[in-house]
Amino acid sequence: MQCYIYRSSIKEGLYVYLAEEDGLEKLPEPVLKQLGTPEYSMTLELHPERKLGQEDASVVLGNLKSQGFHVQMPRDIEKILQSIAQSAQQKHQGGND
Repeated sequence: MQCYIYRSSIKEGLYVYLAEEDGLEKLPEPVLKQLGTPEYSMTLELHPERKLGQEDASVVLGNLKSQGFHVQMPRDIEKILQSIAQSAQQKHQGGND
């Protein structure tokens, strides 16, 4: 299956794989907001055995077939989420003093 990959102009490491070349308008609004101005990255022939840097090709293919897109989050998303949680906790604790 051929897929079309776009990267986010505002979120480092965020990529969207599309089943259709002009499928950007079919993305949910929250995904579009995270993309900012989508920047075309590449077209890729994808099959289950294909090695991808961060994703499992079978999972990507499944998402492309079921919903027409796959979102690849930044590698350090866990660190980002942890940082956000810690910051929120500190604000909460600071407000109770």
